[in-house]
Amino acid sequence: MSVFLWLAEIKRRVPMHSPRSFLSRVGPLSKPGLLPWCATKHPGWSKLFLGSACGGNFTNVITKKCQRGQKSQKKPSYLGPLDSSWQERLADVVTPLWRLSYEEQLKVKFEAQKKILQRLESYLQKLNGVNVTTSAPRVEGLSCLLHPIIPSPVINGYRNKSTFSVNRGPDGNPKTVGYYLGTWRDRSIVCVRSNHLKNIPEKHSQVAQEELGVQKEAIKKFFTTGPGAVCDLTSLYFQESTVTRCSHQQSPYQLLFGEPHLFEDLLGLKIRISPDAFFQINTAGAEVLYRTVGELSRVNSNTILLDICCGTGVIGLSLAQYASQILGIELVEQAVEDARWTAAFNGITNCEFHTGRAEKILPQLLKSKEDGQVIAVVNPARAGLHYQVVRAIRNCRAIHTLIFVSCKPHGEATRNIIELCCPPDSAKKLLGEPFVLRKAVPVDLFPHTPHCELVLLFTR
Repeated sequence: MSVFLWLAEIKRRVPMHSPRSFLSRVGPLSKPGLLPWCATKHPGWSKLFLGSACGGNFTNVITKKCQRGQKSQKKPSYLGPLDSSWQERLADVVTPLWRLSYEEQLKVKFEAQKKILQRLESYLQKLNGVNVTTSAPRVEGLSCLLHPIIPSPVINGYRNKSTFSVNRGPDGNPKTVGYYLGTWRDRSIVCVRSNHLKNIPEKHSQVAQEELGVQKEAIKKFFTTGPGAVCDLTSLYFQESTVTRCSHQQSPYQLLFGEPHLFEDLLGLKIRISPDAFFQINTAGAEVLYRTVGELSRVNSNTILLDICCGTGVIGLSLAQYASQILGIELVEQAVEDARWTAAFNGITNCEFHTGRAEKILPQLLKSKEDGQVIAVVNPARAGLHYQVVRAIRNCRAIHTLIFVSCKPHGEATRNIIELCCPPDSAKKLLGEPFVLRKAVPVDLFPHTPHCELVLLFTR
């Protein structure tokens, strides 16, 4: 297995710098979110959806706030020996379901997704005149069809990217490599090794057990001729940053050795991936997810597939042979370059990829497609879609089918769904016919955690 490493130096209000290393076989960083929703909140929606689906029972983390005017006490640098109890506490935070069998995990996730959909349907039905479901009888307390959860093909060590921090550990070692446990506000942060995290590949954890220098030459030597050589890195990038997440445009990645890109074989395509491009952390699970999207979309030779927030373009590229045209929109420039390279390498000629904010590009792009047959696929970050993107989709008469992929449907995506399904509203310029939720398919890409992807099919 090849591994891709990024190192980013992060400066916080602590006595030492906190280097942060990124280990990955396919090497993406998180997709930057679109602009936050700026419309007025629907009354009570956050109480209905946020936190209610999971019940708040997956973790047992208690944080204490300081009383007003009372300073927090500085924690001692030595908190005790580095034993398995610290690592188990970390596992309870990072992978809250790790103590359950995978079958039990799937049951928990399915029930969570069902509750989200039940509350969503209930809320939409309260909006006057909304037709939110089909005429099918209610199953599982739902009118839309809820598919059984699709399990991940890989359960343990599935992450193709791991992110580690370097800081003081529970035993006082200032160069402990692992994950943070505690809160910055209480100054109780310690860095705990990741040995008990079932989603981390063994080779990633091996790196987390070694001391990493912050100098580029030292890091390069460590992974080429030193103990880190066992990781067999494909590429080594270095990035300096004063924040936890930083794009290539804000602070360029510096290639210390190896290949400038990573490559994955996915759905019969060779995919190129740059350091700043989004790619799902579970490769085998991503194949299942994208196949599900393809089956629900039912694209044909007369279809224009609109792939919004397309990342490296995998969804559109995998369906290009069935569609008349693929139009992709993505904010990250490196990801668009990857998508274009992948299209050219695989001989795909009916794809166009546009770089920029979807709310700027989409309205103009749709003006020329009003007479076509358009299927839209949206796969936004947790921030959801910009309200202008929702408006453009809603008002485009050519879009009769919409696939919405969300890793957090009880969050900001809920607002998007409400605007897509509510009655026409001239005040918000939502003039098109409302969409109807037809089917929901949960797909697990994150075993041992409460998260999964939910694929929603809307038609009108």
